[in-house]
Amino acid sequence: MKFKLESKDLLSNARAGVMSTDHGEIETPIFMPVGTQGAVKAVHMTELEEEVKAQIILGNTYHLYLRPGLEILEKAGGLHRFNSWDKPILTDSGGFQVFSLADIRKIREEGAEFRSHIDGSKHLFTPEKVMDIQRIIGADIIMAFDECCPGDADYGYAKRSLDLTERWLDRCLDRFYSTEPKYGYQQSLFPIVQGCVYPDLRKRAAENVASKKADGNAIGGLAVGEPVDKMYEMIELVNEILPEDKPRYLMGVGTPVNLLEAIERGVDMFDCIMPTRNGRNGQLFTRFGTMNMRNRKWADDFSPIDPDGYCFVDTLYTKAYLHHLVKVEEILGLQIASVHNLAFYLWLVKEARRHILKGDFSSWKGGMVKQLSNRL
Repeated sequence: MKFKLESKDLLSNARAGVMSTDHGEIETPIFMPVGTQGAVKAVHMTELEEEVKAQIILGNTYHLYLRPGLEILEKAGGLHRFNSWDKPILTDSGGFQVFSLADIRKIREEGAEFRSHIDGSKHLFTPEKVMDIQRIIGADIIMAFDECCPGDADYGYAKRSLDLTERWLDRCLDRFYSTEPKYGYQQSLFPIVQGCVYPDLRKRAAENVASKKADGNAIGGLAVGEPVDKMYEMIELVNEILPEDKPRYLMGVGTPVNLLEAIERGVDMFDCIMPTRNGRNGQLFTRFGTMNMRNRKWADDFSPIDPDGYCFVDTLYTKAYLHHLVKVEEILGLQIASVHNLAFYLWLVKEARRHILKGDFSSWKGGMVKQLSNRL
């Protein structure tokens, strides 16, 4: 994978670039829809490509390992062929999912032992095994296996967790560089910066990750319970250390405002379940703020869902119709809201990129943040 930095904002650390993979180019800043189990919930692949205009999507190692399983994925020729998505894919290593299984997992030096949330069967994820699994899944970008510690962890826990994550990273790199891709195209491994909300740990972690000279780098362990100002502080600190000529991926973040604040601080890549999860609950994101489509105020509003038209559903359907679909829990309502929200997120990062290239990102961002914070 290659990364070309095209432009930097004069008044902030915002940047625009292009990532090149064997499955196509990705213009940054970029938002990546989350397809945890090989599909973005309620959204067809043609909608992702033609309406949402996604350039890269995510899969998840933990979930895909359990279902459909590695035998099926390998027989299919990897996830690209299995789900018919011929653009880039990134896979999360499963570290966060294991972290979320606090009551049914054990962390030790060898790896993370856990019980499946599906049938209770016992499994062990080691750094080596996670690399092997991601080779079989076949994503263009794969993530190192780490321990994601809680945002409110004390210093001692955070340090022990980072110590383990760094030892696991060395094992991930050893396995990655001693194996080959399975399907005739290259894969890139991104290390993950951890360290909770402690500046010295984050600094140490970023320096260690930067020393590995990987194709790109990720910032993990944020938006997991820490105050938002701490998240921004950690992003700033880490991005002062991570190399400028490599893409920076902020994992699992977040709201539209979070995206713009992180872009201002030098982040290039994002993913989050919020657009689809909130859409399935009737919340729409727009450039003028958020709309709760369950509210009675939309019941007789026959104007388009969004006159800006981020995608085809915005002008095809009315607010009144979407309100009705959401209230009666019609599946089409979940689909419309999910497509709209994803299209809006992709529009937002594309606009950010346009203003970075234009040279007025900072002034545009200030006005946009105010609008995005409204409740309509």
